[in-house]
Amino acid sequence: MTKNIMIVGVGGQGTLLTSRIIGKTALEAGYDVKISEVHGMAQRGGSVVTFVRYGEKVAEPVVEEGQADVIIAFERLEAQRYSHFLKKDGVLIVNDCRIDPMTVVIGAKEYPEGILENLKKNHKVYSIDGQKIALSLGNSKVLNSVVLGFAAPYIGFTKEDWLSVVEATVPPKTIEINKKAFVEGFEATK
Repeated sequence: MTKNIMIVGVGGQGTLLTSRIIGKTALEAGYDVKISEVHGMAQRGGSVVTFVRYGEKVAEPVVEEGQADVIIAFERLEAQRYSHFLKKDGVLIVNDCRIDPMTVVIGAKEYPEGILENLKKNHKVYSIDGQKIALSLGNSKVLNSVVLGFAAPYIGFTKEDWLSVVEATVPPKTIEINKKAFVEGFEATK
């Protein structure tokens, strides 16, 4: 059985690092892993999408529409934009945050209201204010670790497995704050 995970967000939110941590955690557990980083304007605030697939034997890295077991969205509008990738019994983890895309910034479009409420009509949605938790830890850059910690129970593996990979993957001077952020997110699921 293959597990399909999709990570979506806006450039600078840590989607690429998050996909690497998920992939390494699955690899450490003995699974075949494929990662695809489909990122557009990653450094300019554009939409960023990554796929992580793991299982006994995984043929390709891309998750097809309607096949994602878990979607981790670092921003509400990105959750809405990619929700059609979620399978019927899949889980949508959403960082309850608003980042206006360029079309909204220049006034060409309006940011949609009630995104989470609308998503909850058709999907299992769990939301967290990851930015608030990251700021309470004194570092907004650990937002991705907070959200990953929140999503981890829906992906699998032990908390210790995750923390070991976080420690081995993030920059050395940020290990402790990232581990703390992961634990805060993990505990918020309870």
